[in-house]
This record gives sequence, structure tokens and C-alpha cells, in this order.
Amino acid sequence: MKAARLAGPKRFELVQTEIPHLQDGHVLINLQRVSICGSDLRTYDRVLPEEQYPIPDGRPCHECAGVVVESRDDAYRPGQRVIVLPTNPNGLMEYIAEPSTRLIHLPDHGDLSTLLMCQPVGTVMYSCQRIGSVLGKRVVILGQGAIGLAFTHWMAQQGARQVIVIDLLDYRLEAARRMGATHTINPTNQQVPDAVAEITHGQLADVVVEAVGRPETANLIWDLVRKQGLVALFGLPHDQETFPFHYNAMMDKLPTIVVTVGARTPTPTQHIEECVDLVAQGRLDLSHMVTHRLPFDQVQRAYDMYSEKLDNIIKVVMEM
Repeated sequence: MKAARLAGPKRFELVQTEIPHLQDGHVLINLQRVSICGSDLRTYDRVLPEEQYPIPDGRPCHECAGVVVESRDDAYRPGQRVIVLPTNPNGLMEYIAEPSTRLIHLPDHGDLSTLLMCQPVGTVMYSCQRIGSVLGKRVVILGQGAIGLAFTHWMAQQGARQVIVIDLLDYRLEAARRMGATHTINPTNQQVPDAVAEITHGQLADVVVEAVGRPETANLIWDLVRKQGLVALFGLPHDQETFPFHYNAMMDKLPTIVVTVGARTPTPTQHIEECVDLVAQGRLDLSHMVTHRLPFDQVQRAYDMYSEKLDNIIKVVMEM
């Protein structure tokens, strides 16, 4: 079967490898759509020690959807469409075998690329549940990539009084306005703490969501959240696993901090299933997220576009 592997820093190669062996309780899926998550760039963007290359086949990729080919679990049958959560982030391959507990049923109709967006959006839904009601509250969201935009949508839908979003790219800020942002800030042109203070009339934010994973945004939180406000940490560290943290600035605000990564919960499929249900009912439209579609053999171009944020990209889906 065909697969892609990272042969060196930011350098993919296409390879042939064996179809995985199917164990009891597992399901073999022919992957038909895969997409890139910001967390995949933690591997792609970094220059790893030379001896770590090539990275194992199929990595880094964990947003995958396809069709069941063979099943050793009665809950799944050949021909069924599913989202797959790879146990290892090795979705850049034609076939994958996973335990049935790592699968989410999809409806037989509807665009598979759009349905795949239930994976990232479902993780945001889980985080919103952790945050709780934002009705009438002031919310600041740091970062307006695909995840940040999903937060913007849900905060607006849940009745936040103000949805203030921050990003370095104007095209993302324009997308955020369409998602329901009430105010947008580009740090290139504005001092973020001053702008948030002005927008909130000095009250600052009741809730701050960090959806970037960089030290400058993590430490900006304490200038934006009100005393005893709530902070939701979603973004994973991008360039480094640890970085200096303004601990005293945090203590001055006495915040409630929610660390929220849906994929690492004991039930990582639940919130994605809930998202799929909303889409299937026609109550949630995620078609706006898929801005680019490429064939699988253009995996290099897809990752370069996503890494360098080219051509107003939000999400790119590769079709097998």
C-alpha cells in the first residue's frame, strides 16, 4: 500500500509498505481523506536529531476518515464510513488497522472531507463543555487557526457578550468575523492588552482561551484575564516542550485554569460523535473549514501550505 514518511526536516517521501495485520477486536479501514492538525506541525516544523529520520511511516497525521474493509468487531461492517483516531499518529497511509474503540460512525451520505472536520471541532466542543456557560461574558481567544475559529463559533453561539479574537493574519481575522467575533485584534498593528482593556472598558476578559501553544501567547494571558477569571489552555507547545512562564503574573490574577485536550481523555471518541450527530441533523455546517483539497501524492505541498499559512488556508484535506 502507499504511504508517506518524513525522511528529513520538512521533507516527505512516498513509499510502499505492507497492509497492517488485523487482530481480534480491530477494524481495517481504507483511508480516503486525511487532514493536517496544528499539532502535526510540532513534528514537521522541528529539526529533529538526524538519527530520528526517517520518521515511522504515516506520521505525523491523526485526522483520518475512510471506509471499513474488514472488521473483527460486530459493531462495524465492510462499507461503513468512519473517522479513525490512530493509536499512533500514522494516518498518512492507504490502510490502517485500529481497535473499534478508536472509530466513530459516519452517515452514509454527505461530503467525507467536511465530515472529517468533526474530529477537530469535536475537541473544541469538549473544551467548551469544560469551560461552562459563557452567556453574557467577555471572551478572548488567542489564535484563529482552525481550532481558534471553532472556539469563536461556539463562544458566539453560546451567547458570549463579547468575542474578542487575536491573530497575526488578517485573513484569519476576517474568517473570525464570519464566525461571530465581535472584535478582532492584529498584534502587528495594536498593543493587545491596551486594545482588550479599551474594548472591555477596563473590565478585561472573563474567559481567555489559548489556542496557539507559544510562550508569547501563554504569557499574554495574564494581561487579558480579569482577576479570578477563567483560562482555558488548548494549544500544545509548538517549538519547544517547556518555556519560561510568568508565574507571579498568573498568581496576581488568581485564575481558574482548565487544561483541555479532548484527544487525551479516557473517552476521546465521545465529543466527536456528538459533533457528527449535529452535522448529520443539519444543525452544524463545517464546509467552510475545508479551504483546500489536494491529492495524496501532493502531501509535501499540503504540509508546506499549512506550515507556512499560504493562500488563506484554514484546513487542507488530502484525498487518497
